[in-house]
Amino acid sequence: MPQHPKPERITDLSRLKAFTNPLRMQLYRLLYVAGTATASQLAEQVDQAPSLVSYHLRKLAEHGFVTEAGARSADGRERWWQVTSEEGWGYRESELAGTPEGAAAVGVVSRVLVDSRAAQYRAYLDQGAAWGKEWTDAAFSAEWLLDLTPAELSEMSDELEALARRWRKRGKAAKAAGDTEGREHVSVHLYGFPFRP
Repeated sequence: MPQHPKPERITDLSRLKAFTNPLRMQLYRLLYVAGTATASQLAEQVDQAPSLVSYHLRKLAEHGFVTEAGARSADGRERWWQVTSEEGWGYRESELAGTPEGAAAVGVVSRVLVDSRAAQYRAYLDQGAAWGKEWTDAAFSAEWLLDLTPAELSEMSDELEALARRWRKRGKAAKAAGDTEGREHVSVHLYGFPFRP
């Protein structure tokens, strides 16, 4: 079976701490969707000064999350950025939270991720009518309560990742073939975690 690229797993706490700043997370996510962008373009989207955005992009570059995309401007003065890997990144709490500093960083980054995902979903809910019936009928929100072991939850995570990878590949192939009619960015958020009622 062919090996599929996986998201990079962060094992160095100093790299994870780069995302304790919510603006950096927002910039990374916007850049991931855009493919390439300048600090000025991103600054408009986050309502911040281009110099501040440029500073945070350089910090993300220091930690290997973004890189310069090469000269795309006519005069070469604009600096274009892109994410380093389209596979993204992830982390295991158990590998980073063994110290108070690590536990704090993992907690902050996890909450920044949840907050940014929730804000994205709230924005969709606020704009739902503008998307029209076709999109609102296709959109979904679901919750399942399952009885699983840690190994089964891990297996389910792998299956969901493979499914998402298949759909991402399909969308990219369609765009590359010029099939862009009706195609939008779609965000899928799934969480799987233990709980006790």
